[in-house]
Amino acid sequence: MSYSDNIIALATPSGVGAIAIIRISGNDAITICQSFFKSVSGKLLQEQNTHTIHLGHIIDNERVIDEVLVSVFKDPQSYTGENIVEISCHGSLYIQQEIIQLFLRNGCRIAKPGEFTLRAFLNGKLDLSQAEAVADLISSDSEASHQIAMQQMRGGFSNEIKTLRDELLNFASLIELELDFAEEDVEFANREQFKDLIKRIIKVLKHLIDSFAVGNVIKNGIPVAIIGEPNVGKSTLLNALLNEEKAIVSEIPGTTRDAIEDELIIGGINFRFIDTAGIRETKDIIETIGIKKTFEKIEQSQVIMYLLDAEKFRVQSSGFKAEIEKIKNQFPEKSIIVVANKVDKISREDIEELNVTLNAVERSHFITLSSKTGEGVEALKENLLQFVNTGALRNNDTIITNSRHYDALLKALEEILKVQQGMDANLSGDLLAIDIRQALYHFGEITGEITTDDLLGNIFANFCIGK
Repeated sequence: MSYSDNIIALATPSGVGAIAIIRISGNDAITICQSFFKSVSGKLLQEQNTHTIHLGHIIDNERVIDEVLVSVFKDPQSYTGENIVEISCHGSLYIQQEIIQLFLRNGCRIAKPGEFTLRAFLNGKLDLSQAEAVADLISSDSEASHQIAMQQMRGGFSNEIKTLRDELLNFASLIELELDFAEEDVEFANREQFKDLIKRIIKVLKHLIDSFAVGNVIKNGIPVAIIGEPNVGKSTLLNALLNEEKAIVSEIPGTTRDAIEDELIIGGINFRFIDTAGIRETKDIIETIGIKKTFEKIEQSQVIMYLLDAEKFRVQSSGFKAEIEKIKNQFPEKSIIVVANKVDKISREDIEELNVTLNAVERSHFITLSSKTGEGVEALKENLLQFVNTGALRNNDTIITNSRHYDALLKALEEILKVQQGMDANLSGDLLAIDIRQALYHFGEITGEITTDDLLGNIFANFCIGK
């Protein structure tokens, strides 16, 4: 694939709209556009300053296709580092296709997914982690995921990696230099300073690796399974959380037979709620399949929201506690919120008794609410946020969300730990240099200083066309 030719793509979503933006990038982008653009001022696009907008018409021979605005971005002061033209036309599908086809016949080809951003990377406008953050920014659907993507696109993460890599590279150079003077037994790299650097790198790498647990949750959302016996109000609670009639509510036990899912953003974090079939002994074949699926959804969830009927609790408290303990033992790695629903049907004294009884249950949060009246629903939302470490987010710390970065950091840490062990064992410089080179290689994988065509293909294939 040549990256020196001229590419064109629709940069706005396909379909009819008020306007559409068609983007052209390449050395000849401005010249090609000028061939079919007649400015109302009579000026030539090539003679205009970068970052300027011009009103005129796109004309094919004598036929006027549309009145447009043309934005000019000259290299190297453009997104791709090449000449870019963006044509803002009316959003008719016919107009969009006529303009694109006109340029395809005259020196342009259709851009591949992510090719504009790929060219920005190849031309040094972005490093690889920043380029990947562009895709994350486009797909962000919550305040938290948007904040992380913006920070990474601005270079927060890559700057940390570059700083560590540069310091390690400096010491690596000194150790390599020592190898050239092996017979003189000269030591250029201060071993104590090197040990301090290795400790600092290990600390930063571990912090970044640990942040992936939070970043992955923020990027993909937190799955929450709503479980309990039939008719405890699971579907009503889902409707109350979403503030819409998402699930069918009925007094008939076993109404929900399949999992119903929907998402809600709470405090900038995306939660994915899963309403499941009520857990009970049944001979109904369809309901049995639904209950089996309930346990599958529990396995996939990060948080279990166990609902019980507050009115029934007074006479069955020991049975409920036994069921909670059973679920805790069955899913020891899951976070559990015990929700006593239908408190609108019991007295305040009974609610206080509930609080005392269930707060004694270890390793679980406890909330009383009425999904019918809405009492306690907001407190439940606040409680859910406790399962996300938003402190790092509030402090604007670097958070890893990309599994490729996570894998590279783990490999870099493994090599750095080998270097530390080698230092403690007083290994020779040539042996230390091997592990240092490997650590530098994994750092370079993150920022794109070391890459392959296959890697770039995999990354940019996930981009949308036009970006």
